Amino acid sequence: MDVLILAGGLSHERDVSIRSGRRVADALRGVGVKADVRDVDSTLVPFLRSLSGTIVWPMLHGASGEDGSLQDILEMCGATYVGTDPRAARVAWSKPVAKTVAHQAGIATPDYVTLPASLFRELGADNVLDAMVDRLGLPLVVKPARGGSALGVTTVTAREDLPRAMVDCFAYDEVALIEKAISGVEVAAAVVGDGDSAYTLPAVEIVTDGNYDYDARYNAGRTEYFTPARLDSDQAKAVSETALLAHRVLALRHLSRIDLILDSSGVPQLIDVNVAPGMTETSLFPQAIEASGRDLADVYKEIVGLAR
Repeated sequence: MDVLILAGGLSHERDVSIRSGRRVADALRGVGVKADVRDVDSTLVPFLRSLSGTIVWPMLHGASGEDGSLQDILEMCGATYVGTDPRAARVAWSKPVAKTVAHQAGIATPDYVTLPASLFRELGADNVLDAMVDRLGLPLVVKPARGGSALGVTTVTAREDLPRAMVDCFAYDEVALIEKAISGVEVAAAVVGDGDSAYTLPAVEIVTDGNYDYDARYNAGRTEYFTPARLDSDQAKAVSETALLAHRVLALRHLSRIDLILDSSGVPQLIDVNVAPGMTETSLFPQAIEASGRDLADVYKEIVGLAR
């Protein structure tokens, strides 16, 4: 079984992608799988079209790897690949769209509004922000409507901090998602498989001093993780069922990571969906595998097998 891991790209998350790709390749090689890592450049398409029997694992983060465009290329080239197909990836990539689909399926998610930068400027920032606070209250979470690794994400507790948060958000995407901040237990649920055969790994609880931002995610020391999460049996069941439902209704396949906050009422609130979760030394998906008692390489090999 030959595996080609695509890592790198030109997004803000390039370094994370490269680290993820190398770690997965090393793990697969340890169990006898021939695994190569390749960046994305002008020679990729003819190379993909020449492949025979190789399974491609796209591990690019950001738009080019998660918005369905790379998956479209893989399908045009006739490649067998790991992960969600392009149509479902486009839905999951847009946080407002994914939240809407999940909500229609009965999954709780924080109340939110979306706001493009053009309309924000056209209507007047102060007028819009005042209406936003009146509708949603404080605190709020301002984030790009598309993107990952918490880039451009700010938790706002005071009205005067909103303009700066909006500017930071628009640096990463032209559309902002502003949602009501939910207090509770922050967890990540890793899902493996397809449809009714999909299953969850033990949830990972995230505890950080301040925001769980890019620095807190990828630099050791700022965040404490509990694997499995410190949940009772009913809470753990609710998290698992919500993650599986999100995976299924969004038509995700092979693997995903569903980020949730278990609120004070014990209800899992959907925060984000990841079709290409990070696999670095501090990433949540590998931590969930380790908490399950399984070897990383065995699970990665199982995921590749699902694609084949």
